[in-house]
Amino acid sequence: MKMIKVLIVDDSALIRSVMKEIIGSQPDMEVVGVAPDPIIARELIKQTNPDVLTLDVEMPRMDGLDFLEKLMRLRPMPVVMVSSLTERGSEITMRALELGAVDFVTKPKISIQSGMHEYTDMIADKIRAASKAVIRARARQAEPNDTEALPQIRNPFTSSEKLIIIGASTGGTEAIKEFLIRMPSDCPGILITQHMPEGFTRSFAQRLDNLCKISVKEAVGNERVLPGHAYIAPGHSHLTLVRSGANYMTHLDQGPPVNRHRPSVDVLFHSAAAGAGKNAVGVILTGMGKDGALGMLEMRKAGAYNFAQDEASCVVFGMPREAIAVGAAQEVLPLQAMPGRVLAYLAEHGGRALRV
Repeated sequence: MKMIKVLIVDDSALIRSVMKEIIGSQPDMEVVGVAPDPIIARELIKQTNPDVLTLDVEMPRMDGLDFLEKLMRLRPMPVVMVSSLTERGSEITMRALELGAVDFVTKPKISIQSGMHEYTDMIADKIRAASKAVIRARARQAEPNDTEALPQIRNPFTSSEKLIIIGASTGGTEAIKEFLIRMPSDCPGILITQHMPEGFTRSFAQRLDNLCKISVKEAVGNERVLPGHAYIAPGHSHLTLVRSGANYMTHLDQGPPVNRHRPSVDVLFHSAAAGAGKNAVGVILTGMGKDGALGMLEMRKAGAYNFAQDEASCVVFGMPREAIAVGAAQEVLPLQAMPGRVLAYLAEHGGRALRV
């Protein structure tokens, strides 16, 4: 068995010790070095050639973001950020994901021993996913004012019955951004589940809202799903779709994790199958594991039309692969082609719509 070589970079001796113990306890991982700051880390990277780097977002001598930016330019490699559960920590973490970090974990709460087993599993899962990630050179990001011709749904009322339902995990924050940034202001309502802990989904939604033509918000539950709006599952609850008369509504559910996740993509997709049927378009993006595959299959059986991101454009081709394997996806596309094709499908099946 090939061991995953991990280098830990954190200015806290206690966190370095905890992370070293957690990672060293995994049968398929080894800690090849620990560093208190990026300057020492730089030398250890040359010496140990790690498969994955865990990186604190806030450190002395060189800021974690500055180091990450240089690393992704000079020696791209899988990085998992270790973030403090604060508003500033979440904002920095969102920026780190934009710069190329694969994923992030929150700092362990050393005082809560009862939760350490679950935390250990989470860190191990994220490092395994990161070790499989495809790290690419940073491409130019689409901007909201890009003039690329995409199908535009001219009249929101002709498509008010249509919905776009999205699920993603590892690598998903950037994939979702690339998708939403190209949505026109009158596109159908969008519901999104991205695996992300409580405290980070709001920053994620706010960041997207500032970049996109559409309105993006963290779902609060019991709100009407409107055209030109996207609703992101909060980190503490499953997001589901419910029908209330002629309207679609959001609903939040704090039931147990599904596929070890809350929010779970499967929960959202199953609710879309039941509540929207053929009026839903499913989209499954990059991510580790199988969450969403069976829910998307239920969507297809209910008449929905589904898209999966292709392997070449995924950071981790886990969730799309599982959805494709069970026959849930009608089309498999590169991420860059996905927004245009989804809009084209909706233009063909959602009433009067024109290309611009």
